[in-house]
Amino acid sequence: MKFLKEFFFVFLLSTITLSAQIKEKKLDKLIQETLTTFEVPGISVGILKDGKITYAKGFGVRSLTNKKDMNPNTLVGVASNSKGFTCFALAMMVDAGKLNWDDKVRKHIPEFQLYDAWVTEQFTVRDLVTHRSGIGLGAGDLMFFPEGNDFTVTDVINNVKYLKPESSFRSKFAYNNNMFIIAGEVLKRVSGLSWEEFIEQKIMKPLGMTSSKASYNRVTDKSNIIDAHTRTEGKVVQIPHDWSETANAAGGIVSNVKDMLTWAEFLMNDAVTAEGKRLLSEAQFHELWQLQTPLKVGKNDWYNANFRGYGLGWFLMDVKGGYKQVYHTGGLLGTVTQFTMIPDLDLAIIVLTNQMNGNAFNTITNTIKDSYLGYKDRNWLKTYGDRNANYLQYNDSIKASVYKKVVLAKNDKTLPKPSQIVGTYSDAWFGDISISFDGNSYTIKSKRSTDIVGKLLPYNQTTYVAKWNNRSFDADVFVNFTFDEKGNATNATMKYIAPITDFSFDFHDLNLKKVN
Repeated sequence: MKFLKEFFFVFLLSTITLSAQIKEKKLDKLIQETLTTFEVPGISVGILKDGKITYAKGFGVRSLTNKKDMNPNTLVGVASNSKGFTCFALAMMVDAGKLNWDDKVRKHIPEFQLYDAWVTEQFTVRDLVTHRSGIGLGAGDLMFFPEGNDFTVTDVINNVKYLKPESSFRSKFAYNNNMFIIAGEVLKRVSGLSWEEFIEQKIMKPLGMTSSKASYNRVTDKSNIIDAHTRTEGKVVQIPHDWSETANAAGGIVSNVKDMLTWAEFLMNDAVTAEGKRLLSEAQFHELWQLQTPLKVGKNDWYNANFRGYGLGWFLMDVKGGYKQVYHTGGLLGTVTQFTMIPDLDLAIIVLTNQMNGNAFNTITNTIKDSYLGYKDRNWLKTYGDRNANYLQYNDSIKASVYKKVVLAKNDKTLPKPSQIVGTYSDAWFGDISISFDGNSYTIKSKRSTDIVGKLLPYNQTTYVAKWNNRSFDADVFVNFTFDEKGNATNATMKYIAPITDFSFDFHDLNLKKVN
């Protein structure tokens, strides 16, 4: 059976036809132009329509170093597209009678605490996976992002109590990865398997997702896997893979177009495998795609949506007068991905890339989607291309302005002396950050996240700029000091310089107090 499935997949690739208004050659051309417009080294794209693969191709290269072709079997970290797997796994435990969506988290993780004691007691498993905790966007993500830190799942559980909410409980959507990390721990405790073991054994294996793994470190054959790339200092460069194993339940899965099409086919077949085995009850599968946390729809929404929000591991909205769309995106340092399903049309679109520019996947997905929804060519390449160029120019201008002032500040005679700011600053959940001076320049460095290190450059009398040594972060920040009556720093806060900064670099959530 495995041989026949592999043969069938290869056969489809060799006799491919696209059963919609957009023709194969036109789509090929669009993807090639997308590579160039957004400076993406490699993209793979898959389309499933009416239970059949109608398109599965790779374009460009998987790595700027090895120059090997991107293809439908090329492995990519799908990042937050893993969240749908996490919720599916939890739903399987509901079916098994080991869990309820509205169980209090403390029933399964007694040590779980949040900033507010009442919220702690009311917080449910459902709350973990619907981004309505009240904690701000990306708060606490520095505990796993970037890679190279020593935080564990236990640390995440112990430290979320220090994250002060930005809104009241269940009143506002704010994307949060740490709650999914904790959801992964719930799965582990009720199933007896690690999150990684459960995903591979109970979902991927029955589906026939033979190339996929639940985490990067579990991929043993890396002969056909992307390298990550990003734009830094005005140029796209290759960067090291970056993902902490601590956060696998939030975004650890590595897959390819072929296997993600298998996942899509399974989902749109009501959670029944190709062999006819049901992995989830109809009731629980229905629950996954029910709106839990509402989001606003733009006044001039491109798809005439009436609603938008988050379900259990999935974004949900309607497009063009009522077609339900189930979708998610994912982003790591150096790669972004998009997974879109319109079940009413029996349509799925997968776009995997090896450069962190979401305009690329939006261009491709929207163009394909429009062809099936009956929209005329709306030239998404130009729309997103112009937007991308303007946004990059805007961010570059902000950074240039800041560093121009940094150059001028070198001659400022009123700057604090080294003795006024040098020392160790501590945050309740992130730990210590040190500032040192070697007689010529300052260095700022995190104790627990070794890649968070850089130069501390003067900006004005109370503010410095942290210029991280790893320029691929694109996440330089202002460091604002508070001084006592003697002129010595007592506290520091951070604020990103340019809006392009990834929200997971949540330096703004740190409350640093000088401890020595």
